[in-house]
Amino acid sequence: MSTVTRTVTAQAISEVEGEVWRLCRDLAAKLQFHGWHHVSFVRDKAVHFARRNGSDAALVEVAALVHDVNYMVRRNSLPVDGRRLRLDILARAGVPDEVAARVDAVVEEAEMRTRHRDISPEAQALSDADTLFKALPVTPVVLAPKYLEENGITLRELAHKIVGEQRGKHDEGYYFYDPEAAATYSRWATANLELWSCIVESLDDPTVNELLSAVS
Repeated sequence: MSTVTRTVTAQAISEVEGEVWRLCRDLAAKLQFHGWHHVSFVRDKAVHFARRNGSDAALVEVAALVHDVNYMVRRNSLPVDGRRLRLDILARAGVPDEVAARVDAVVEEAEMRTRHRDISPEAQALSDADTLFKALPVTPVVLAPKYLEENGITLRELAHKIVGEQRGKHDEGYYFYDPEAAATYSRWATANLELWSCIVESLDDPTVNELLSAVS
């Protein structure tokens, strides 16, 4: 494990946390999936994984706090859509520009849609935390409907997004980067992806679509 110099002060972390919490509170009706419950879960798990892989835990914590602010800017958006807000939050907290740029880069690296096997240790820690939230057995039952409502997309669109973005990473062996996470949570991830794959298949059945139309 490498030793990394702390790049974000405790005061800056506290200020970022406070501002993101206030935004989540004010936009709670809009952030049904990506609200404070999601941010705080990802933050806690990301710090845990960062400490395990020897990366900069303070930088990872801040990245986790601001990783989904794009959903405060525009629904069904990408991390790049939140860059201006992300950098503004970091600047107001006193995070140096070069460190803020690194935080932004980690957020981009960790994005499920585009991440690859060789992302930085900081991005790995953030990715594993965010991926775990997606793989939780309760997520498709309790939180998926909130994702649909928050982002204004259909069940078909969500199912294809999940399978399209996640299946290859799972099958190629880097769904989780941390060995502990892989050993503990891969069964959940496999079951989750199998469920969403079955949903994709079922939506090609006309009788399923008739059923969904009847209950919608």
